[in-house]
Amino acid sequence: MKIFRFDSDVGQEIDQFGSVNVTISKIVHLKNDAVVHCVYIRPNGKIGSHQAVTQQLFLLVQGEGWVRGESNEKHTIQAGQAAFWEKDEWHESSTGTGMTAVIIEAVHIDPAEFMSALQKDEP
Repeated sequence: MKIFRFDSDVGQEIDQFGSVNVTISKIVHLKNDAVVHCVYIRPNGKIGSHQAVTQQLFLLVQGEGWVRGESNEKHTIQAGQAAFWEKDEWHESSTGTGMTAVIIEAVHIDPAEFMSALQKDEP
């Protein structure tokens, strides 16, 4: 057995897109299929608005905050919920109190295969 770290102390600060108070730790690159990250957004932090380079699933594992897609409408999100963005979709996320999320980026992700939707898709 091997034990690995992915906590925020071993992550990398990100400030692209106007992001503040964010550390990201790469977890695994599944060959050509997917990349998995863990992102730590500290209190009053945000990942600024940018386009998704591929489909992206944002799984909130701790805390709460908001996310938005191209409609610019902010949607409250809490631990146990997930946001999904299509390739090239503009999106942003932020928190007042802090949140931790696992991000999965891949060419094809279908969250509806296993998870129930909380709301209808954005237009």
